[in-house]
Amino acid sequence: MITKRYRALAYATCIGMFLVLLAGALVTNTESGRGCGTDWPLCNGKFIPAYTLESLIEYSHRLISGGVGLLVLATFIATLKWFRSYKEPIVYASGAGFFTLLQALLGAAAVIWPTSPPVLALHFGISIMAFMFTMLLVMWTGRLQRGELTDKPVKAIPVNVFYFTLAILIYSYFVIYLGAYIRHTDSAGGCIGWPLCNGDFVPEMVGATKFVFIHRVAAAVLFILIGWLTVYVRRVTGARSAMSRTAVISFVLVVSQVFSGALLTMTISNEDWFVFTSILHNMIISFLFGILCDFMIRAWNGREGRFKA
Repeated sequence: MITKRYRALAYATCIGMFLVLLAGALVTNTESGRGCGTDWPLCNGKFIPAYTLESLIEYSHRLISGGVGLLVLATFIATLKWFRSYKEPIVYASGAGFFTLLQALLGAAAVIWPTSPPVLALHFGISIMAFMFTMLLVMWTGRLQRGELTDKPVKAIPVNVFYFTLAILIYSYFVIYLGAYIRHTDSAGGCIGWPLCNGDFVPEMVGATKFVFIHRVAAAVLFILIGWLTVYVRRVTGARSAMSRTAVISFVLVVSQVFSGALLTMTISNEDWFVFTSILHNMIISFLFGILCDFMIRAWNGREGRFKA
């Protein structure tokens, strides 16, 4: 049986990790990464830094990350104590711990030593992995509480659903990384206008325009793939199945991501709104990535009839 205390801890850890993502996006979009100079964990040589907007944003990000790190550790210990016989929560809690530590080390390295945009973009990719594992743990506790884990045979899910979702997941990580790279190279203005890029269907592929246009095309392909997956899953599992509902949620999220990307382009000349739309863009893709991961795992287990389709 799942306890309310454990579920509350899992939820708190997931929400905390989500706040870490948002704080990191705020640091990037306000260019506050150097708000504490090259000192870590201190801020400009002080435990309580002198007040500037940049130092406040950067130091808040560090404090949130540190607090969430403690929550991740507590969740890992609680999972080992109460659910040692279950493989999934152990993997999720361990994954959250590993990627939380990795993102902290990479964040510290980015402060102390000059770091290139490709490495900074990887930092966001690692953060989204840490969030994904905490999100998977929350969804696992929900399934256990609802009795959706069963040893009795249920309708099996075709194995090609798993492989198709795995391919989409790997591809989506590439799209996420490219988007993060664009932010860290200040290339977002490479395409003015939406859906056309600088007034052209296919613009001149130079400089920032090249990266932004490739990102747009990659996002459009992701939209098509998730739409295809949704239609296929509804056909093979039924429109009312749990897997079908999750596929529809994924499709709604990818549609929202496309429109948030358009909104991002429209607000690029307004600094205040651009910060907001950038964070919104990050929020949606983080949830989409987590939902896709959960869907892939359920598809894998479903081939053995472990989950209700």
